[in-house]
Amino acid sequence: MIRPSQRIAQLPPYLFAELERKVSERRKAGVDVISLGIGDPDLPSPDILVEEARRRIGDPATHQYPSNRGLEAFRQAVADFYLRRFGVELDPDREVLPLLGGKEGVAHVCFAMLDPGEVCLAADPGYPVYTSGTLLAGATPHLMPLTAGNGFLPDLDDLGRDVTDRANLLFCNYPNNPTGAVIEDDFFTRLAAFGVERGVPVVHDNAYSEITFDGYVAPSFLATPGAREAGIEILSLSKAFSLPGWRIAFAVGNAAMVGNLLRLKTNVDSGMFTALQHAAIALLDSDPAERQALAATYQARRDLVCDALAAAGLAVDRPRGGMYIWLRLPGDEGSMAFSERVLDACDVVVSPGVAYGPAGEGFVRLALTQPEDRLAEAVERLIGAL
Repeated sequence: MIRPSQRIAQLPPYLFAELERKVSERRKAGVDVISLGIGDPDLPSPDILVEEARRRIGDPATHQYPSNRGLEAFRQAVADFYLRRFGVELDPDREVLPLLGGKEGVAHVCFAMLDPGEVCLAADPGYPVYTSGTLLAGATPHLMPLTAGNGFLPDLDDLGRDVTDRANLLFCNYPNNPTGAVIEDDFFTRLAAFGVERGVPVVHDNAYSEITFDGYVAPSFLATPGAREAGIEILSLSKAFSLPGWRIAFAVGNAAMVGNLLRLKTNVDSGMFTALQHAAIALLDSDPAERQALAATYQARRDLVCDALAAAGLAVDRPRGGMYIWLRLPGDEGSMAFSERVLDACDVVVSPGVAYGPAGEGFVRLALTQPEDRLAEAVERLIGAL
């Protein structure tokens, strides 16, 4: 009899894989399902990236094994982007590493940094891989509740020495998934000081930095004094540049953590396809106006959804970053039960808040990844269910 390893057996089914299965089944049956569940950008990838990739794929020089360290030109392009965008200087030889998407980077940094019996501090609600990657590494997640009363920021003062003395990793991300919260105070300064003083390496998952609204511009954690000593940042191009299927991301910052991650990755993958690195170089060097237009599209979608929900008498916060609406459910219905009910009753997929951690109970996440007409129809159906 075939049995899985204990590390696999302890993992819950990945929420989004189950959502994809349910949507596929209903669509095969001819049902008009509108999915607001998965944060899968519907807008096309930038032309400059596509054209450069086409050109480079035709070059036989890109067909051999790449280096895990990445092309020197790729690492320099990342460093140049960070300097232009965030005012952060990076050493492209020691502080930049290509990743096969942010999800891979988050999971692999757990293996690079955590030993069995150690603790990882993870945002709750938060990206599920913060905890699943920890469990796969044999470590224990310690959840840091994010509450509306604290601006969906973790309370660092609430973390006692009994926890932090066993911790060797902390995950957070802003603009935040799933709540849409942004950094508007000195949180990054306090986070960097906390990481250094407690000896807990920090990973800031910077997946949504380019999707911000109402004039807000998201900072990099690495722009904070002491942050480079405290940890690293992972920046994915999937959401902010609308290229989720290309799997292009990078880790930047603390040279020791970057080096640990590189050492792991040389043993488990063979690096990013060289043609993709060339395409990413072209994109990172391109005019920022295109990604600003992308953010404007998401802002219009945000306004459409929030205006409709507010008009229906539902309390909803208008996020200033990200591509989601974090909607508090009225009444006592659980988020999983609500998500199943609206899928069955009105063929709309939403993500139950509890899938992002216990503190997400009582909320659902709506992804702004549909054209405005489909979003309007989905919200109309949801309002009927609510």
